[in-house]
This record gives sequence, structure tokens and C-alpha cells, in this order.
Amino acid sequence: MRTYDTATWSDWAVDRALRGIIGTALALPYARRIRWFGAAIERGVGPLSGYRKRAERQVAMIWPDMAEGDVKRIARACCNNFGRTMIEGYSKEEYTRHLSGVTPTGAGLEALAQAKAEGRPVLFVTGHFGNHDAPRHVLNRLGYTIGGIYKPISNPYFNDHYVSTINTVSGPVFPIDRDGMAGFMRMLRDGGMGTMLFDVRVKKYPAIPFLGVPAHTSTGLGSIALKTGALIVPYFGTRQPDGLSFDVAVEAPVDLTTPDQIMRDVTDRLEARIEAQPEQYFWVHRRWD
Repeated sequence: MRTYDTATWSDWAVDRALRGIIGTALALPYARRIRWFGAAIERGVGPLSGYRKRAERQVAMIWPDMAEGDVKRIARACCNNFGRTMIEGYSKEEYTRHLSGVTPTGAGLEALAQAKAEGRPVLFVTGHFGNHDAPRHVLNRLGYTIGGIYKPISNPYFNDHYVSTINTVSGPVFPIDRDGMAGFMRMLRDGGMGTMLFDVRVKKYPAIPFLGVPAHTSTGLGSIALKTGALIVPYFGTRQPDGLSFDVAVEAPVDLTTPDQIMRDVTDRLEARIEAQPEQYFWVHRRWD
């Protein structure tokens, strides 16, 4: 990852441009802001950055028989959701207030409450679907303090303010490096709760079928759960038809078996969400190539 010492002029310029767009959006009323930023990514940034083409390519790879019009529709909707998710993070307190009326549902709530009462660590797992931080906001309001782990953005200027959007939601967040992982593990061993997005490409790990196509998937989540005895709870924040509201589902825990099997099980949970609402997956990120 770049540091300020190795950052380029392009890094600085991109960050300035993004700050300008974000600042413009934040001056708008909340609902208008979310819609405007989603449209800006869908119609402007998405095509110019190549995100929309990447989304189209990956959707067509997974569903080769899908009509071209449907592929393009999913890619556009994906870019729109990506933009909405991004500006929701920067909206901080307003976003949290917007979620104040959301009541989580799902078969995992009882096990989650029991784990908290017993002081057992909990490892929430989710993917790049809907708004993956919505459940953390909602559960934090209900008394669950949830830390996190994140992959720093390669642009150090942008990374600084990006981290601020996830660092003030609930518990502490840690970067994916040796010190960060050590801090995350300590938090869990002390009976804490943390969340991880597992659907990222890490070539040194095995290729696990994801939507029918092999994708390199870190087994670290499974290993961490087995080492700490953490309850593994998949959760998802699904955007509703109005584009502003969310359904937060806390699913039944995943069995502690082996690292490989745990990853296959959590992959199955995410696949079910994507197959039901493919436009909510972040097809813009490199999952397979």
C-alpha cells in the first residue's frame, strides 16, 4: 500500500476531486443526497472509471445466458447502490438516525443475545451486498458493540477520511496487517464482537466456488473463529425498494467445523442473497480476476 511518501500526484488529484463531490453531496438534504450520489456514480463515475464495464463483465460471466439488457440493468443498479452506500458512510449521524426505526430479524438473534450474556466472542460475517455496515449501526443501537477489520485503500489521502466513516460506528476497526489482526484477535479473545467481509480475492488462499465460478477466498475468518471459539453469525443489510430504507437480517449461526467448510457455509449464505437480488451485490470489485 502507498504511504504519503510514495503517493503520486494522481492520488492527490483523485482525492481532491472525490472530496469535492462528497462535499457537494453533504450539503444536500439527506434523502436527496443519497439519490444524487447514487446517480452520480451510476451515470458518471461508474462509466468513466470502468466500474460499470467490470460489473457487466462479471455479471455476464456468472450468468452467460442472461439477456444483455438485464446484464446492463444490474450493472447500473450496482453502481447506484455502491454510490449510495459510500455517501451513507459519510453521512454518519444522519445515517444512524435514518436507521433508528429498523428492527433486526432472523434466526440468529437468540443465539446472539445468549453469547452476549455469556461473554462469548461473536464474529459477524457479511459480504459486499446492500449496505454491509447497516447491521452494525442497528445492532450498536441495541447494545452490541462491534469492531471491525478493513483493507486500507491504496490512495493514502482518500484512506484517511474513508477510515473515519467506519471508525465511529461502534467498536474499534483494525487494518488488515500484522498489528491490526493481533488487535482484532485480542478483542475477540476478551469476549468482544467483530465483523468481517469475507468476499475478497486473496490469491494465496484456495479457490472456493462462488456463484458457480472458483474464487480465491481467505480462510482466515474460519481460522479466527476456531482459535477464539467465536460464534459465527452471518448478517446482511438489504436495501429496500425506496432506495433509502433497509432490512437487517441476523441469520442462524454457522457451525464451527473446519476453516474450509466454514468458508463454504458462509459463501452459501451470501450466494442466496445475491441470487435473490443480484443488483445489490458490489459487482464493481474484483472478485474473480
